[in-house]
Amino acid sequence: MNTQKIYFFSNLRFLRDRRKLTQEQVSDAIGVHRIKYTNLENGKTKSPSMDEYLQLSRFHRLSIDTLLMVDLSKIGELKLRELENGDDIYIKGGNIRVLAITVDRNNNENVEYVPIKGKAGYAAGGFADTTFISELPKYSHPNLPKYGSYRTFPIEGDSMIPFPETMDVTGRFIQDWNTIKPNTLAIVVSKGQDIVFKDITVTNSGTILCKSWNSEFEAFELGFEDIFEIWEYHSYSTASIPEMPADLTRVFGEIKALREDFMSNRK
Repeated sequence: MNTQKIYFFSNLRFLRDRRKLTQEQVSDAIGVHRIKYTNLENGKTKSPSMDEYLQLSRFHRLSIDTLLMVDLSKIGELKLRELENGDDIYIKGGNIRVLAITVDRNNNENVEYVPIKGKAGYAAGGFADTTFISELPKYSHPNLPKYGSYRTFPIEGDSMIPFPETMDVTGRFIQDWNTIKPNTLAIVVSKGQDIVFKDITVTNSGTILCKSWNSEFEAFELGFEDIFEIWEYHSYSTASIPEMPADLTRVFGEIKALREDFMSNRK
């Protein structure tokens, strides 16, 4: 069985040496004790915490995927500068995505709820902020599968009729986007599109096609680089009472009238 080689520890030393920084300068910048940072570079400690991964990613201006899986000492200075300037080609759907989560007293993952007022902050980067995530409302969902990470988002609008216009949708976090099956219902957290609930398909050109069930809404495509997270639909809940479709109301009325006529003719 082939395993992906991890370059994280050697990359930390390479990047620090390249910028001519001391271990103390880097540890102060990311908010960890110098001894712990030294052990990180030497591979003598357990994996960093979620917050430490994020701090290192921001400090070096490189994705967590790149820090973990690319031998930066071998790609050349020009390419490295391109990555630091935002051209990180290694941020793709098939690579590792580190999800900020919270757990209960028994170390079981919580289901976080992103309230309407928090949607903009979540899409703007709060999804990767451990402090932001820790402050979200949390609850236990007894009917969720044992494995997987789940989150609930408020969804509004009539683009996915017959789903209600106002509802809370719970989704399972998708780490590898290349596993997404065509026409998967999912919540997409993206740049510029906020948080949307759509029928999605991965295209041959490497984009995500987002379709609405309401034909009045046009489909649109998003590149992998324009998407932060994808959550596969699991369930929804709503406090609104569903309305009887007009056609069914008419049919039921006619059936009732026929029944009354039949009963009156029997008398």
